[in-house]
Parts: sequence; structure tokens; C-alpha cells
Amino acid sequence: MLDLIIFYFAAVIAVGAAVMMIMQRNPVASVLYLVVSLVAQAILYVQLNALFVGALLIIIYTGAILVLFLFVIMLLNLRGEHFGGKQSRMGRASKIAITVILFAEMVAIFKQVAIPERIGTQAAAVAEDFGSVEMVASHLFKEYLYPFELTSILLLVAIVGAVVLAKRDKTEKMEDA
Repeated sequence: MLDLIIFYFAAVIAVGAAVMMIMQRNPVASVLYLVVSLVAQAILYVQLNALFVGALLIIIYTGAILVLFLFVIMLLNLRGEHFGGKQSRMGRASKIAITVILFAEMVAIFKQVAIPERIGTQAAAVAEDFGSVEMVASHLFKEYLYPFELTSILLLVAIVGAVVLAKRDKTEKMEDA
């Protein structure tokens, strides 16, 4: 029973924080909501006995990637006022319509999914080494080596692009003065 309560609590926190992340205009607050969502997802992985994957989620994503996001945000000196002032009625109505449509899709998906009586019981057989260091390393460095390296190159390009944009913005300000 306690597993079920923890599962629902973490799931609601993860989804709620993800929604709040999207709704924020301030990028720093958005990143902080993303941290809350990732920690709640790590709790779900720990409940699945994938302790290593849960730890990786916190250490790599929450610890490293989000610090990089904050660094880029602060490097570009983004503030809330850069993201528009007042919203038009049409913009507000479209956001509400998209939210209602996505919520209806989510309800339809939940109705089709068979939920086991207890979260602790697995509906399908799970490998004994699920979420272990050996399994994650095997998949990461054998089957998924190419996407893993492409992701690192993508992050490097994003950092270089942020630095170039920040320097260009500073030189344009100096020329205007």
C-alpha cells in the first residue's frame, strides 16, 4: 500500500512540475521545476529497483545538464521581460484548447492501459539485472554508442552557439552606444 501511495505521489509531482515548467515565463524558474520533475522521476525508477538509473538521473541530468542550462541562461542574460508582455485573447484561448486536448488524450491513454493491482507486482517478466551498472554500460557502449556520442556533440555545439550569441549581443550593444 505504501508503494502505491509513493508511486502516485511521485507521479503527480513529476507531471505537475513538468506542467509548471512549461507554463513559466522565467527560464530560471522553469529549470527549477524541471529539477523537481526529474527528482520525482528518479523516485519512480528507484521503485522499479533500478537504483543505478535513478542515481544517474539525479547525478547527470539534475546535477550536470541543468547546471549547464542555468549557465547558458545566465550567459545569455535572459530575463522574463524578453518573453513578451501581455498575451492576446487568442493566445490564451489556444493554450487552453491545447491543454484540454492533451488532457483528453492522456485520459484516453490511461483508460486503455491495464494497471496491475499492486505496483510491486510486474505484469511482464523483468530481467534480473534491470537497471544495474553492467546492463546500462552494456547498452550504452554497445548498442547506443552512436546516439550517445551524437548527444555529446550536440551539447558541445549548443555551448559554442550560446557563447557566440552572447558575444555577438555584447558587440552589438557596444556599437549602439
